[in-house]
Amino acid sequence: MTLQPLPYPEQALRPTVEYLLASQRDNGEIPWFEGGHTDPWNHTEAAMGLSIAGEFVAAERAYDWLVAEQLDDGSWWASYIKGQPSNVTRRETNYVAYIATGVWHHYLISQDRSFLARLFPTVVRAIDFVVSMQSEHGEVAWACDTAGAPMDDALVTGSSSVYKSLECALHIARTVGVLKPAWRDARSRLGAALRHRPERFDRNWESKSRYAMDWFYPVLAGVFVGAQGLERINARWDEFIEEGLGCRCENHQPWVTVAESCELTMALLSVGDDTRARTLFEVLW
Repeated sequence: MTLQPLPYPEQALRPTVEYLLASQRDNGEIPWFEGGHTDPWNHTEAAMGLSIAGEFVAAERAYDWLVAEQLDDGSWWASYIKGQPSNVTRRETNYVAYIATGVWHHYLISQDRSFLARLFPTVVRAIDFVVSMQSEHGEVAWACDTAGAPMDDALVTGSSSVYKSLECALHIARTVGVLKPAWRDARSRLGAALRHRPERFDRNWESKSRYAMDWFYPVLAGVFVGAQGLERINARWDEFIEEGLGCRCENHQPWVTVAESCELTMALLSVGDDTRARTLFEVLW
């Protein structure tokens, strides 16, 4: 039996929405916190929160900031402070790709085709940049350096995020009536690398498998679906779940985080495990 979805708790979440609105600068930028930096991924996450709350004007101002700051090659710097690039050592591919996820998310809520058409060129440039960072083996380099050269390694979590963003980009393209076979091929090859070529990830640094995101992000992003996704979740459940508290960020640390617990809730829903998803989310609530 499928559980009925929880209603949107508008009153309970309003303080969070007000925080996002108060944090947003006049130019549309949404930093981590007052006086902190902005990165394109978290900025887009914040915009998605505004969309969910029906704050469409503020959300679209956030996307307009990304349009204004996009570099000629389609990317964004790793971080910004008060509208100026603050980390120009690299441009991270999952950050760049994520605009597609945010734009598609906003369209699904707002049903505003004019917004989708207006942002499509920005999405095209971003996704083309990310695809250019894909190796012959299928993985996508986690970042490029200042000069634009790929940095020689890949992340499971980051690549899973890119995989989902490519799906969203394809949905956007189809909706505006454009075919993008190169994007579809890139997504297929990336998925194959994530499923079958683990040696292509974490080649030049310590494995990131201690992080919960490496465990559940390939499920959340749709790399592993159905029974395979559930099998992946079950295999390491006891490493990361603190019963009655939530999901750990790292398997060797006792503390749990709201972000990982919420994302794991969505991963569970994606493989039909509604009961554990509801239990995990209600612990947070």
